[in-house]
Amino acid sequence: MTVAVETGLWQVDPAASAVSLRHKTFWGLVTVKGAFATVAGQGEVRPDGSATGTVTLDAASLDTKNAKRDAHLRAADFFDADNHPEITFTVQGAELRGDGAAQITGRLTVRGISRPQTLTARLVEADADALTLETEFTVDREQFGLHWNQLGMLRGLTTVTAALRFTRAAA
Repeated sequence: MTVAVETGLWQVDPAASAVSLRHKTFWGLVTVKGAFATVAGQGEVRPDGSATGTVTLDAASLDTKNAKRDAHLRAADFFDADNHPEITFTVQGAELRGDGAAQITGRLTVRGISRPQTLTARLVEADADALTLETEFTVDREQFGLHWNQLGMLRGLTTVTAALRFTRAAA
């Protein structure tokens, strides 16, 4: 299946997009799940097929359904949302493959620390006015200064899942 993506400017539809994470805690016995309530972004598909863009999450909008834990995640031990209110993924390149998948290279910035990140996204829907990308990838939280780990409770990688709906931006 070959899917074509229209050239031009695109913007994230926050009402139709979702970014969540999950991480094992309590020595791998419990999986903490959370979702970011505020997702924004934009991108450009150029005539040569290349793409650039940015997806931004409001760090303070992470909701794990536990107010005390959420407050701790916003604090300096984790996201330090007062000093670093945004988590961003800047797309530096995207290559659409014939199977509806795209290899995306970019930089993930958390707590002001930026690291290269490559991921594969599936183009699950595309027409002249909208497109939807889905991806799942892992992140080593310690690479972004999230070192808090009382009694060694937090182990392994954090899994990020995203379903992003983009609509054509007004010219």
